[in-house]
Amino acid sequence: MHHTLKLYSRHREFALRFYMFWAKWTRIPLIGPLVRWVANVWGSTMEGGYMLTPGEAEEIVDLSEGLALGPCTCREVFHNCDRPRDTEIMLGLDRNIFVAQRPQDYREISREEAKDVLRQCREHGLIHTIIKCREDYYAICNCCACCCVPLRLRNHYGIGGALVRHPDIVREFRERSTVGS
Repeated sequence: MHHTLKLYSRHREFALRFYMFWAKWTRIPLIGPLVRWVANVWGSTMEGGYMLTPGEAEEIVDLSEGLALGPCTCREVFHNCDRPRDTEIMLGLDRNIFVAQRPQDYREISREEAKDVLRQCREHGLIHTIIKCREDYYAICNCCACCCVPLRLRNHYGIGGALVRHPDIVREFRERSTVGS
């Protein structure tokens, strides 16, 4: 696990507000393109999200060693809608720093429960993303367009590196999760 993930897990509410604060700087003439460039590099190398199809999300659940359900940090911080908040599925419990640092926020779930959560999220119009810090995939977040920080960064501020589509995300996840074992 990368040290950046430990730092982010302790201060994720602040980090999300910080990302949205800096995103607004992309609209300032002259420095906006530089801020956007830095944010895109950060999103593609440090922290970012990958959009998932329902089938990919379920395959990743099947490949995961231990799952826990907890609150979507984006909706916890921004409160832009009334969709369900307990929709973030943490992956790999034995090495998941989020669950270790905030056990009161998470409850362990089975693969079938996780798949039920994914189905319910789709019914509520939420999108599936897998979140990665450096080389560590740590969560499937099921968020909405009005609260999801990576989606808002991409759609409203042109920071496309924050949320992308990976053509073979399941294979990538499988390879990364076996390396960390």
